[in-house]
Parts: sequence; structure tokens; C-alpha cells
Amino acid sequence: MTFGVKLVFFLQAFCLLTSHTHGQKKEDATAEEVKIEVLHVPKECKPTSKKGDLLNAHYDGYLAADGSKFYCSRTQNEGHPKWFVLGVGQVIKGLDIAMMNMCPGEKRKVTIPPSLAYGQQGYAQGKIPPNATLIFEIELYAVSKGPRSVEAFTQIDMDSDKKLSRDELSHYLKQEFERDGKKRDASVHDSVLVDIFKKNDHDGDGFISAKEYNVYQHDEL
Repeated sequence: MTFGVKLVFFLQAFCLLTSHTHGQKKEDATAEEVKIEVLHVPKECKPTSKKGDLLNAHYDGYLAADGSKFYCSRTQNEGHPKWFVLGVGQVIKGLDIAMMNMCPGEKRKVTIPPSLAYGQQGYAQGKIPPNATLIFEIELYAVSKGPRSVEAFTQIDMDSDKKLSRDELSHYLKQEFERDGKKRDASVHDSVLVDIFKKNDHDGDGFISAKEYNVYQHDEL
């Protein structure tokens, strides 16, 4: 993964917190669950995915009712696999569940009930009718530490005091911008830094604590 992509996910993690899937509603899913069929597992099956990890995958989506294909990631973004953070709502809830504990090279076929997909309202733009059960064929290519990993926090927290100061985040941003290699006006750095603290320093003490940083609920923090 390029520094540019890493930088984009770092900024998304701090400035957007979470990205909600369009059209998806929270519904009672106690009576339904995702059905997972493992099609292929590589001999070396690690690391396995967990909440907050950054995944790279291709997947095809079908309507269970008639088998028609409504989505193919290979036809999007010039055919590149999709990057997303697992377990935080960047894909439908059923996919967040279906891709847990999955390793690079693994393939799965999963069946997702309406309550864990687009529910009673469907998703007209995506050609998904109301109350549709969905089937996805998934191939996972990469599992990496997410943008709010424990490792990233430790790297930014230079004095190891379990909180991120404005100077520490400023230093980290400068490093990431330099690695990205794109020329930017100094005001971009300043505006990003201001936005990060505005959206993450919830108690207004001038620091981003481990608790404020840990929106993905890593047990290590």
C-alpha cells in the first residue's frame, strides 16, 4: 500500500471517525445471522482479520432470490481491490461480520439476511430491492494494521504518556506529508491539525487521550 493511501486512511480515521454505509439502518438481527462457507484457505493462514484492521479485498454481490449480480468490485476503481476498515460501518454490517477472522488468500461465500444488509428499505441506487437476502463471494488480499491501531498511537505518542499532544500530532503529520511526496501549502497542515483536535479532543484539554483515540475499541489501549 502506498504512502498516499496510508495518509488518506490516517486522515479519514482522525477527521471522519466512522464512515456509515449508505442506506443501511440498524435493525434487530437477533433471529438472523450471516452464513459463511469457506471456499479456500491458504496453508499459511495468518494474520487473521479483527475489528479495526485495514482490509484489501475483491467481492461480487448477488441477489439470493434470482442470482443476479448487483455489484462487482473488479469493475470499480479501475479494477483495484477495495480498501476498508473492518467492523466500523464502512461496509454493510453483514460483511463486517462475514470478514472477521479471515486471512490473506482466503475465499468465502457468505449469505447475508436483510436485517444485516439494506433491510426493509432496500437500496434502489444499488439495484437492491426491499427485504433482499444477499450473497457475496469474497477474496481477501491483505490484512494490515488499521489507521487507529495501537502501533500508530505508540508511534505518535513520543513521550509515552498515553495522550497525543498538538506537537506530537504536528510532527507525525509533517512526516506523513513528506513521505507522501506531494507539495502542499503550509496552511493545509495547520487546518488538518485544527480539524483533528476539534473532532477528537472531546474534553477540550488540548490532548487526544488513549480513550478518545480508541474509537475502534482495541483491547490493548
